[in-house]
Amino acid sequence: MNLSDFQAGRYEQRYEYKAFLPELICHEWLISDPELMDMLGKADRALGELNAFSQLIPDIDFFIQMYVAKEATQSSRIEGTQTNIEDAFKGADDLKPEERDDWTEVQNYIRAIRFAIDSLQTLPLSVRLLKQTHAELMQGVRGEHKLPGEFRSSQNWIGVSLKHAVFVPPHHEHVPELMGDLEKFLHAEHFFVHPLLRIAIAHYQFETIHPFLDGNGRLGRLMISLYLASEGLLTKPALYLSDYFERHKTAYVDHLMAVRNGNHMREWLVFFLFGVEETARASAAVFRAIIDLKQRIEREVLPRFSTRRQDNAQNLVRQLYGQPIIDIKWVAQTLDVSTNTAAALINDLVSYGVLAELTEQRRNRLFAFEEYLKLFH
Repeated sequence: MNLSDFQAGRYEQRYEYKAFLPELICHEWLISDPELMDMLGKADRALGELNAFSQLIPDIDFFIQMYVAKEATQSSRIEGTQTNIEDAFKGADDLKPEERDDWTEVQNYIRAIRFAIDSLQTLPLSVRLLKQTHAELMQGVRGEHKLPGEFRSSQNWIGVSLKHAVFVPPHHEHVPELMGDLEKFLHAEHFFVHPLLRIAIAHYQFETIHPFLDGNGRLGRLMISLYLASEGLLTKPALYLSDYFERHKTAYVDHLMAVRNGNHMREWLVFFLFGVEETARASAAVFRAIIDLKQRIEREVLPRFSTRRQDNAQNLVRQLYGQPIIDIKWVAQTLDVSTNTAAALINDLVSYGVLAELTEQRRNRLFAFEEYLKLFH
């Protein structure tokens, strides 16, 4: 099918409301639009540059933890939570009681992302994997009673009520067929669609199907990163679009609705590809800045520690790239050193400007690797 001939679907009359029934997407997509193909090339090159960085940086998994935390906070913010990336690295006891529900949702999302990434080693990106990830996402939070890990068996909607909904997804009886078609589309080898276009179309379709009672937005955005990793476009899952979608939230929602109501798939693809290019270039710039920061600390800070303390200092700084908010107890346990040794190491890193104290209290003091954290804002 030529992209210019795309028809999104139709509204189906149900009892007292109309639900949108999207067309199946597992078919050939012919795209000859020069501007769109140019944007695809730019996004592809930016993604390749980011992938090269992710393979060159030592201890890359520490930095991936930061991207996972940022994705979890930004994706959850789109859904209305207020947790920031610093809070994501704190313990529940370090937060005010009114902040803990949002924090728990973000922690669940971090766990769900890690679960999904690990699962890709043994499972393809599939309906089965999405269901299992959804179960992790919904565990023990405000959506835990909304069929975690199972497709919805009732109608859902986007808006204040079904009667006054902004959008009503397809009736639940259609969900298994539509999701089966989406899975086939992601892996179909009998026709060629560039992976970036394929996941852009699949993301639109997933959000339109809205297969679960809750958590569709977060899972649909995570699906993008999982697909890029599963297809080998990224060796490490270092690209997350939630920050781009959150900064352009109105445009994001409007583009999805414009596809449904006006068949404007081309405009959605342009918006998506621009986001991939922008995000990939920004992520590569962050990697460059991390390398500079790491080299400066190794050159100017670590030599100031005595030979006897060098191993502990190096180990602590290395750990900071994956856990940039710390306390004395965490350092003592992580490095297997005494409380006094941990406190001395932290105090030295504060005096050298690597760490900054977040709390002004005698007990339960928290310290932040602030310069590093700023790179992810």
